[in-house]
Amino acid sequence: MSHKIEIDPKPRFDLSPQLYMQFMEPLGTTDSSVEAAWDFATHSWRPQFIEVVRQLGPGCIRWGGILTSFWKWREGVGPRDQRKPMLNYLWGGLESNQVGVHEILDLCQQVNADPLMAINFAADGRPAYLNTAAGENRAGTPEEAADLVSYCNDPDNAERRANGQPEPWNIKLWQIGNETSYPKAGQRFTSEENVTHYREFAQAMRARDPRIKLIGWGDEERDSDRWWVTDLLDAAEGEIDYVAAHMMHQRPQRENSILVSQEYARDYDCAWEELGEIYGAVVTKLDTLRQKIEATSAPVPLALTEGHLSLRPHNTNTLLHEWLSGLYHARVMSLYERNGDLVKIATLADFFGTRWTVNAVMLGGPHQNAYLMPVGVIMQFFKDHSGPHGLQVTPAVGSLELSASRSDSRVYLHVVNTDLHRSEALDLALDQTVIRSARVFEIAPGDVAAYVDHERPNPFTPVERSVEVKDNRVSWTFPAASVSVLELDIATDAIGQ
Repeated sequence: MSHKIEIDPKPRFDLSPQLYMQFMEPLGTTDSSVEAAWDFATHSWRPQFIEVVRQLGPGCIRWGGILTSFWKWREGVGPRDQRKPMLNYLWGGLESNQVGVHEILDLCQQVNADPLMAINFAADGRPAYLNTAAGENRAGTPEEAADLVSYCNDPDNAERRANGQPEPWNIKLWQIGNETSYPKAGQRFTSEENVTHYREFAQAMRARDPRIKLIGWGDEERDSDRWWVTDLLDAAEGEIDYVAAHMMHQRPQRENSILVSQEYARDYDCAWEELGEIYGAVVTKLDTLRQKIEATSAPVPLALTEGHLSLRPHNTNTLLHEWLSGLYHARVMSLYERNGDLVKIATLADFFGTRWTVNAVMLGGPHQNAYLMPVGVIMQFFKDHSGPHGLQVTPAVGSLELSASRSDSRVYLHVVNTDLHRSEALDLALDQTVIRSARVFEIAPGDVAAYVDHERPNPFTPVERSVEVKDNRVSWTFPAASVSVLELDIATDAIGQ
């Protein structure tokens, strides 16, 4: 059976290049992450790390995570022998601060990614960082955050110039608040305090550079159905450019889940069914966020600044090495593209590390090359084969889930075949538009258990195939458990263009 569809190629919204963002956070003894990517002998990023990140091509790199609740930016600038090490109160160990503001922004420049800087938002109201086990108060202040804006963006900032950077970086995106609503009541700000402190920080930061774009925290409160976005957007109208939430609770819905350790390998069909339930929870949360944002007095775009599949063992499940996880992440990426009118910043993974399988990039030892995990392959694939304008498209036909975009002369149709066993055919036309030529790029390993590791770093390389255009229609059969993109070169002088 072949499904017939017709797509209107009229642009509906701008598709943000920051939809494929990555975020980095030092993870101490939990995962060597940032420090594993840094060469302490040459004081530079490891060349193989830079190479694979350029391949991944994130449009944006965020410095953030819970670490920013106790991060003091001045401890990581200036002469290396004078930088103050920092206890990693969350992830364990001691951070050398050899990777600080300059090094983070150097990475962004080397891989051509926009930086997104998260600041220490008064420790997000967390008592553990207001009075630490070592007797420190690690909370940031509005003045500290404003000083960081000046350090990065003021052309005449003397402190930055003295530290060897004459030109400003002109960072546009800044996040105020990270998972602020997630701890239990009494271990964080209230929603009202979040609004009050957000406005204090926003006003101080904008006083230094009125051009910056600010992201405030608006996710759901723990053990409650209260969403902070309502209070934030109603009270901070005109002072906020994006509202942040995280897709961090992508975990099994069943009490006796098969998605634990390697139990999934006993029954991939059952595992896929469970992953479908998790995907349904992502859809529900995104729909709820849209409703909450649009119901406020001053709606703004959504920034999903963290989010990954959360399976046990915590962040180390081996399924994330396998193609079944890539297929899952393609569904989520397609969902974000279809909702690109609202979602302007997003990620599917943590960025890089040596242990956590939720990373997009897996590092190795000094003599091992870095490689993309399946989630990284998917983010790169969607980023490399998308246009700047989103199109309206039927979300699903049969087992095929769809998202579409276009450039001036090309339409991109992403197709995820969610059936693990059967191929599915699609017959496609574009409304009042001539299709001049077509091709398909296809990731179809033929086995949902296909995996990636240091010995097999490229098992998911897309294959390009030519596609016949007949009577101004394109037909293609998508293999089972595949992720593909149909690229249609179109006549720009056609009716309706």
